Amino acid sequence: MERLWAPWRMELIESEKPQGCIFCRFFAEQDDERNLVVARTSSSFVVLNKYPYNNGHLMVIPAGHRAALEELDDRAYDDLQRLLRIAIRVVREVYTPDAMNVGMNLGRAAGAGIADHLHWHVVPRWNGDTNFMPVLADTRVLPEHLQATWKKLRPAFERALSG
Repeated sequence: MERLWAPWRMELIESEKPQGCIFCRFFAEQDDERNLVVARTSSSFVVLNKYPYNNGHLMVIPAGHRAALEELDDRAYDDLQRLLRIAIRVVREVYTPDAMNVGMNLGRAAGAGIADHLHWHVVPRWNGDTNFMPVLADTRVLPEHLQATWKKLRPAFERALSG
């Protein structure tokens, strides 16, 4: 019998489930490392996906709690798109993927896990990154811990946002 250890999952299982929107809480709190926030602007932020498809899987999120893209005012929309472009550039720099998936699921029927607060997904992809594990065992193997990913990406975002 094969065993796949994921001891960090126990924290999720035993933790108290937060009330309200987790994205709004992440933006309001200042504990970026704990919340896996790698970058902030005045009206948007970038957070690591806690349940990633691949290492470096980011979400780019407006600070305002909006479910639809057209609900953002021009300033918030422009800031979100600028930060998305920076996120793509940083992921390319740090992880050198062969390609990327970039997308947004608007609404629960479209696959949004958090449907009330829109967000972009940036997922780095490499040739051969899909192997037998997800196909046969319905299991994804991620070779890097989220804290290590945060420590790689945070300084790259700081450089990108500073000029």
